[in-house]
Amino acid sequence: MFSIQALRNERNVQLLNGLVFVALFASVAFHLVELPFLTALGISPLIVGIVVGMCYGNTLHVHMPAYLKPGILFSSKSLLRLAIILYGFRLTFQDLAQVGLRGAALAACMLCSTFLLGSWLGIRVFRLPRRLALLTAAGSSICGAAAVLAVEPVVKAENHESSIAVGTVVVYGTLAMLLYPLLFSHGLLPMSAEVYGAFAGATLHEVAHAVAAGQAVSADAGNTAVIVKMMRVIMLAPLLVVLGFWLRRAAGAAARTGDSSTPMKSFPWFAVLFVVTIGINSLGIIPAAVVNAINAFDVFLLTMAMCALGMETSLEKVRKVGPRPFLLAGILAVWLGVGGYFAAGFFMG
Repeated sequence: MFSIQALRNERNVQLLNGLVFVALFASVAFHLVELPFLTALGISPLIVGIVVGMCYGNTLHVHMPAYLKPGILFSSKSLLRLAIILYGFRLTFQDLAQVGLRGAALAACMLCSTFLLGSWLGIRVFRLPRRLALLTAAGSSICGAAAVLAVEPVVKAENHESSIAVGTVVVYGTLAMLLYPLLFSHGLLPMSAEVYGAFAGATLHEVAHAVAAGQAVSADAGNTAVIVKMMRVIMLAPLLVVLGFWLRRAAGAAARTGDSSTPMKSFPWFAVLFVVTIGINSLGIIPAAVVNAINAFDVFLLTMAMCALGMETSLEKVRKVGPRPFLLAGILAVWLGVGGYFAAGFFMG
């Protein structure tokens, strides 16, 4: 009995040590993101976190004490799910109602078309592993790095696949964020500021990208961009549920494990809790200061998850995959820009 208790205590200590270790890396990411050139590009701590983690994982990782491993794995799995649940406190149903059915239709159109196109091209044309194709499609169609992290446990992706998908978000999301305001200011996007904001929110990868591209034109465009973008974010929950059912049906739960309880265990319950947190936030029963604190804490949790993900990513595995994921993401970025332009004009014009 004593030995069992001692073993549990040792595991808890190892878990805590690993969590503190990852938290230190996340703190470094938060300080680095304050550098002027990263701030100007709208780079989030999540992106810096995965880069910092990868730098460590591919240099000093071999010297990492074994007792840190449990905390790193916990950060990239369980802590990640908690962070996605808390992500719902950024949203309220009232905010989403501001752009009405037209904005919702635009967001749904671009999300569904981009995800289906990316999945089909990735699996059938580029012959990518199904997990990587779905992660890349999710990152482009929903909300960038956060979507990749949310989809990762559903598709049971490997760490290097998630890192590649996040990399595509960084490259094409940043390029689009810089390009959209430039095209609008030169009259190459003939639309009103409000329609432009909806266009940016429906097509840009990260929330930060939508904010920056919208505010670069006007405050109203920035507000519209954020609301439409948040509509895409809320659609993450039903996508996770549908994707989980589809993958389980395609693979066959019984053939995979022989355990009849697997369907319930593999159901993405964190997606349901994500919607619950949105509902709680919509009630307005939690003070704004508390919600802001939760959101700040959630960004730190997401950054910890990204750091842990980077630590477990081997650049050798990334190299073996080759340029195909970036070609796929590039095609999706073109579709988002061109298709999104016509869709914004149709739904919002």
